Amino acid sequence: MAAVSLRLGDLVWGKLGRYPPWPGKIVNPPKDLKKPRGKKCFFVKFFGTEDHAWIKVEQLKPYHPHKEEMIKINKGKRFQQAVDAVEEFLRKSKGKDQASSHNSTEEKNRHNSSEERGKQSAGEEKRKASLSEGMVKKGTGEGKKRVSSVSSERGSKSPLKRAQDQSPRKRGRPPKDEKDLTIPESSTVKRVMTGTVAGFKWPPSVSEPVKDSDPHFHHFLLSQTEKPAVCYQAITKKLKICEEETGSTSIQAADSTAVNGSITPTDKKIGFLGLGLMGSGIVSNLLKMGHTVTVWNRTAEKCDLFIQEGARLGRTPAEVVSTCDITFACVSDPKAAKDLVLGPSGVLQGIRPGKCYVDMSTVDADTVTELAQVIVSRGGRFLEAPVSGNQQLSNDGMLVILAAGDRGLYEDCSSCFQAMGKTSFFLGEVGNAAKMMLIVNMVQGSFMATIAEGLTLAQVTGQSQQTLLDILNQGQLASIFLDQKCQNILQGNFKPDFYLKYIQKDLRLAIALGDSVNHPTPMAAAANEVYKRAKALDQSDNDMSAVYRAYIH
Repeated sequence: MAAVSLRLGDLVWGKLGRYPPWPGKIVNPPKDLKKPRGKKCFFVKFFGTEDHAWIKVEQLKPYHPHKEEMIKINKGKRFQQAVDAVEEFLRKSKGKDQASSHNSTEEKNRHNSSEERGKQSAGEEKRKASLSEGMVKKGTGEGKKRVSSVSSERGSKSPLKRAQDQSPRKRGRPPKDEKDLTIPESSTVKRVMTGTVAGFKWPPSVSEPVKDSDPHFHHFLLSQTEKPAVCYQAITKKLKICEEETGSTSIQAADSTAVNGSITPTDKKIGFLGLGLMGSGIVSNLLKMGHTVTVWNRTAEKCDLFIQEGARLGRTPAEVVSTCDITFACVSDPKAAKDLVLGPSGVLQGIRPGKCYVDMSTVDADTVTELAQVIVSRGGRFLEAPVSGNQQLSNDGMLVILAAGDRGLYEDCSSCFQAMGKTSFFLGEVGNAAKMMLIVNMVQGSFMATIAEGLTLAQVTGQSQQTLLDILNQGQLASIFLDQKCQNILQGNFKPDFYLKYIQKDLRLAIALGDSVNHPTPMAAAANEVYKRAKALDQSDNDMSAVYRAYIH
């Protein structure tokens, strides 16, 4: 790899953390996006996604020499779509080069023809002028000669020159050279300075060819124009805060073309505790977007991959909290969340005034309230921020974050939330996010059990399960969740994307939440029993879709 010379504009294969090599293009970074310290790296825009990242040189390979090799080892649908996007980009670039060459030839021919016509016209004018001068000398007086001379001079000037001669000028100011003529700034450029940037495209000028018309690179081309301040505004992910009647707040990406693309990372030091299915994807995206992250995990080996990607290693939760400004945690259940904070060398031992702790675990409101109280009692700041999603959404940075507690801390976490999620909601006082998260997972878990029940009923009544899925996918229930979980069942693939044991835990906590306010939850209770049976069949560490096996045994 060291012998390969890469430069701006090259197509490459980029290795990003735990992900397979992905096709991308080396582009100019936004002006204000700082380059990571250390080894040489390039800023890469990945095809088929809205991801941008600084990638070390040793993790880049030229696109064309390694194309066949990469296609053989990667078979995913999204990967194939990315390769197709590269080929489309190359096709358009080739067509554009041919068109540019053709236009250049035509322009040269037109220029030559124009010169020939100009020479012929000049000769003709000269001949006529000589003839006219002879006639003037022969048959007119001095006065008529002067008039004829003025008339001839006017006739030889172009319309533009005449207009310039006729325009008023201040006395003593020399005439402007034609090079100084300027075109007024486009109103489109003025609008982008103050208006929305979503979907904005720079209109090509007459004199400047379009650099790249590929939509995957549109917002990167903006960063390479002569207006860096405007361009950075156009590609930087902005936030909009929407207040609802309930008092909750949603922070979302205002530019839908860059869900979590070009993000200016906070200068605060970030800690992260817990590298499970969700935590691993979250940390990858924090690092990818340029955050300084220190990690800790109960099983230390899980930290190795992230250390290679630039994370720092914390020996204990207390050490991470004491050395970082904001520490996030994402663990499995209420007991794990309490042990992490209150146990030996735990979070609480590292808390001192001003230190911030964000618990992203899905737990009950009583647990999170207890943790908030002990953190605040030591002068710390607390935010709960459980996430809705699964491993794939975590890897893609598309989680939904539900937050409650310290509003100022919520805002301090904005660049982190942008890196890991597509939307975040602020729900008020501590405990509200825990309650909302349990309700969301109660609905999801009950729906999953119903899907499994429907597929098994179709099977025992002689109906095609695939046809049932096709029908559901054409109706009002159609969703990515429905399709993915049904495919898991039809293929017998229960590799965990959301552990069955955790959805059962959330159902149990949601039922308890209902009991605490004397509200019936019979559907959740029924679904909970099915998941308990699946756990008894040793399905705890499989995906939640393995609840299907509770119906066939």
